[in-house]
Amino acid sequence: MTVDPRLSINQATIRHADLATALRVTTDAGIGAIGLWREPVQEVGLRTAAAMLADSGLRFSTHCRAGFFTMPEGPERRASLADNLVAIEEAATLAAAGAAGSTPVLVLVAGGIPAGSRDLAGARERVRDAVGELAPHAEAAGVTLALEPLHPMFASDRCVVSTLGQALDLAADFAPEVVGVTVDTFHIFWDPDVLASIARAGRERRIATFQVCDWKTPLPADVLLSRHYPGDGVIDFAALTRAVAATGYDRDIEVELFHADIWADAPATVARRVAESFGAVISPNLRPPVDSRA
Repeated sequence: MTVDPRLSINQATIRHADLATALRVTTDAGIGAIGLWREPVQEVGLRTAAAMLADSGLRFSTHCRAGFFTMPEGPERRASLADNLVAIEEAATLAAAGAAGSTPVLVLVAGGIPAGSRDLAGARERVRDAVGELAPHAEAAGVTLALEPLHPMFASDRCVVSTLGQALDLAADFAPEVVGVTVDTFHIFWDPDVLASIARAGRERRIATFQVCDWKTPLPADVLLSRHYPGDGVIDFAALTRAVAATGYDRDIEVELFHADIWADAPATVARRVAESFGAVISPNLRPPVDSRA
């Protein structure tokens, strides 16, 4: 099987694999890039993780995740912002260690409505303020902050940014190489304005990363664990992938899956299945359409 050269596997897809195993099964599957998560990196230490990544020969596509800064000013917010600064350093270090073509992208999940509050608009404004505070540090480190909108069902507890349009509005005050957006099919496929928002993101040069997985019902009790292999659900990947490709986005594309059954499978098996599903569902839509008149 020929693996698409733009495929990256997000480490969450093989969540129970430690960093060494994740790097090994990715390379063994012929996948050229990986998106890392902070917890496995911190388990071994940043310097060791960077050395392991360099030895693997893999590109680094994103670092997941930072953010969670919707709370009012106070010690909790200061601690969150300090941790985001650490995450920026991690992303810069890992991108420098990755193979040619690595991208210093830090994915940001904004956080939900603070406990005891109903002020959704205020929480979103605090996201804008937090990004403004972090942006100079990201720019100095050469890191792009990638705001990720999450499906509206997560607005209360995980992310008050629910649409790609909202993420683009928050990013608009900053240079596109400093603050961009994450286009994640799971979270935005439902939006009637999604194709227009992707086109806008392209015009504004804001697409920092493109992540793919499928939506399938019924949802499990833990809706976080409902991200399926591309092609196993209802998302129109042809339309979304072609829309992203039309913007000129030419970076790696991550498969990021959260599903108990997938996590219970052998990491090597999952990596191979990721490559197969990507090749069948995503790759054909990255190529220019064939002119039937030729």
